[in-house]
Amino acid sequence: MLILGIDTSGKNASVAVFDTDSESFLAGNSICTQKTHSQIIMPMVKNILSQAEKKLTDIEVIAVANGPGSYTGLRIGVSAVKAMGFALDCKCAGVSTLKALAYNNIACKGVICAVMGARAELVYTAVYKSDGYSLETMVQDCIMNRDELAETLALNGEPVTLCGDGSPDFFTEYRSQMFTIAPPQSRVQSAYGVCLASISAEQVSAQELEIAYLQKVKAEKELEEKANGR
Repeated sequence: MLILGIDTSGKNASVAVFDTDSESFLAGNSICTQKTHSQIIMPMVKNILSQAEKKLTDIEVIAVANGPGSYTGLRIGVSAVKAMGFALDCKCAGVSTLKALAYNNIACKGVICAVMGARAELVYTAVYKSDGYSLETMVQDCIMNRDELAETLALNGEPVTLCGDGSPDFFTEYRSQMFTIAPPQSRVQSAYGVCLASISAEQVSAQELEIAYLQKVKAEKELEEKANGR
């Protein structure tokens, strides 16, 4: 099965093609650019498919990081995948950005904690146990205070590999012999992790594909405040 993976949840735009039969990536790339993801993501898809010597019609599942992450980035990525899914009438898979980050570090056996900056002292986070090939979820995707996360990891009592854009600050603030931080290239979101995470993800139609923000967007907060008379 050929999987096209896309990640636009952060600063990088990333695309990859994974062949589950050979368990290998046929092509992939990540770009950090000043251009918006909407300007570059489809040209990247075209380029990566060309490098893999595949056509879009060869793709059987299109996977995308569907949250948490940049609101604008997530909308661009999910919208692009929905459009391709409708056009090709193929299955789609929305993948947790946090789980995809953990899959970037799947070779690190033991506990893996993905940490992404949210706002103020809050972080998006999830905790997994890796056997080097697959992940077992220990803490589901959530948003919590950094102190609470540090306490949760300490109570677990096992060494932890930290990844995600929020991991450097967290590692520095709560420096501990229990914590190991992933190398820079493995801390950032990528389509490689999205592809790997999508293998065990639920496949849905393009119409059913949704974004998982984990917290209300600004417009929702404003409407809620108006309704409450604030």
